[in-house]
Amino acid sequence: MKRIILLATTVACMAACQNNSTTKVPAIDPSNFDLSVAPNADFYQYATGGWQKKNPLKPEFSRYGSFDVLRENNEKRINQLFQEMTRLETTPGSVEQKIADLYKMGLDSTRLNAEGAAPLAADLKLVDGLTDRAQLPQLLAEIHMALANPFFGIGVMADLMNSNLNTLYVGQAGLSMGDRDYYVDPENAKIKQAYRDYLVRLFTLCGYEAEAADKAAADALAVEDSLAEVFFSNVEKRDIPAQYNPMTREEFTRTYDALDWDVYFQQMGLAQVDRLVVEQKRVMERVNELLKTLPLETIRHYLAAQIINGGASSLSDDFQTASFEFYGRTMSGQQEQKPRWKRAMSVPNNLLGEAVGEMYVAKYFPEKDKQRMTQLVKNLQTSLSQHIAALDWMSDATKAKAQEKLAAFTVKIGYPDKWKDYSTLTIDPAKSYYENLRDASLWATKDNLSKYGKPVDRDEWGMTPQTVNAYYNPTTNEICFPAAILQPPFYNPDADDAVNYGAIGVVIGHEMTHGFDDQGRQFDKDGNMNNWWTDADAEAFKAKTEVLVKQFDAIEVLPAKDGQPALHANGALCLGENIADQGGLRVAWTAYQNSLEGGEHPAPIDGFTDAQRFYLAYATLWAQNIRDEEAARLTKLDVHSLGKWRVNATLRNLQDFYDAFGITDGAMFMPEEERVIIW
Repeated sequence: MKRIILLATTVACMAACQNNSTTKVPAIDPSNFDLSVAPNADFYQYATGGWQKKNPLKPEFSRYGSFDVLRENNEKRINQLFQEMTRLETTPGSVEQKIADLYKMGLDSTRLNAEGAAPLAADLKLVDGLTDRAQLPQLLAEIHMALANPFFGIGVMADLMNSNLNTLYVGQAGLSMGDRDYYVDPENAKIKQAYRDYLVRLFTLCGYEAEAADKAAADALAVEDSLAEVFFSNVEKRDIPAQYNPMTREEFTRTYDALDWDVYFQQMGLAQVDRLVVEQKRVMERVNELLKTLPLETIRHYLAAQIINGGASSLSDDFQTASFEFYGRTMSGQQEQKPRWKRAMSVPNNLLGEAVGEMYVAKYFPEKDKQRMTQLVKNLQTSLSQHIAALDWMSDATKAKAQEKLAAFTVKIGYPDKWKDYSTLTIDPAKSYYENLRDASLWATKDNLSKYGKPVDRDEWGMTPQTVNAYYNPTTNEICFPAAILQPPFYNPDADDAVNYGAIGVVIGHEMTHGFDDQGRQFDKDGNMNNWWTDADAEAFKAKTEVLVKQFDAIEVLPAKDGQPALHANGALCLGENIADQGGLRVAWTAYQNSLEGGEHPAPIDGFTDAQRFYLAYATLWAQNIRDEEAARLTKLDVHSLGKWRVNATLRNLQDFYDAFGITDGAMFMPEEERVIIW
């Protein structure tokens, strides 16, 4: 099923998790260490090697970290809420009825297997009816509303140059493997062949004969190959100004003339659109060309592949297994599917996220945690303000603007003040699971598109309270910390301050620093894309970030193997997150020292000084085991560095870390002239 394409995505998030335990969690667990490794040789292994040994990869995971343990506990919490609802007599139309029925449909393998591919029939019939290009605007709109995002995607979000107003964005979409590199890089040939085989399997499950299934898969892949040739790479997608190309409706329809956009916009409920933003102009030029020249049969096969693949997870076991074999096993290295209850639970948790969040908060989030977090955020703001004031590479004029932006941060903690209304969403157990998810997708798309031309709701949240994550949003200049993150190992009410500042304090500082990373710095205090830097300061910043990029580029993630070259980290792709990791650590350490109010540092606990406990707490957040396939996939796709390098590579720039562990040499040590400090 489709996901709404909120284009120009500039929200930077930091992975995080939460715990289910009501017993005391050790602030620092010595069994997590690997004392056979010295801190100056490999601090990540020293701090987390014991954890890795205790927590081998489970078959259903492609990576498994300390945060995954906590996420599993969170899933159990939510699943318990859902199970309780299934035992109740729910009122038709209530959120309890919608959650319970969606959950039960996801669990009902007997019904799903009996229905097979039948739920797809009506949508595939729509595609089969394409016999004239004049039908394309109507057909694409119907698919975009509820099913998939072939050729391009649309979505509504804040105008980057006028953050108080929502506008429409149009941009690249329609690659089922997600990243262009899987299509264009020869080293991914095996994965690409596996994807083609997967498409053949999907078409076969829908009743295509062998030859027809092979032809349909080849056509669909050919379209994706053509799109991939011009798609922006993941690094290019980080260039926000290059993807902000506003056009009038008349200019847009004249430039991309393959479709009757009046018909398309009318069907999408956007008849009033008079202005929109094209993100990747060269991609839309290719789309325009393809819609004019591709044989209609090829277009039909591509559209059908998009629909079938999008719906596979809501169909029978053979569809779900085929999807897992490619996306889970081939692309990520998973050995087993997640159990059915986890898959079923995730659907209502996503579709009715804030309704679930309201229940979650009522049961699991004490108000005292919100109050403690509010104070921590204030402490971190003070610390970051001190860092800005002390910068030796920034002029006073730019510093003043940076201080204004920091002071203007909106802080969201725990849960929204106003909950989302799901009363107009209908879940009908008489319909198939696929049909209900299609209807829910349609509802969500209409909800998003209805915001076009309206003021931005700055009280709206970009995550649900039960999401184990945090974010900074540049267009609202806000930092958000959902309730689920405020649990060990991120926030531990039983831990000493050094540990909490090294964990949740770094998370807070990380999100704050995103407001000043290579993307966030392009937005002012009001959330508008606006250059508030002097040219000299911008050049100084760029010079520092180039050093950080080169440091991470030098990291060998995987060695050369089976004729494939060694895989290195991508410093440009992960630049924003690496800036935020470093900033978070530095700002949190200063905030911790401020909390001592000039007094003496506390005595060591468990043999570790407070400074050592601070850095051990940070490393604990990123303890994990990971399969090679997933390490390779994330290195290509993820804007976050892998856990090991979020620790080792970031800490090598920090003198306070060296001082804490008395490091003056070894693999962890970097000469001072090679280090870089940004915020």
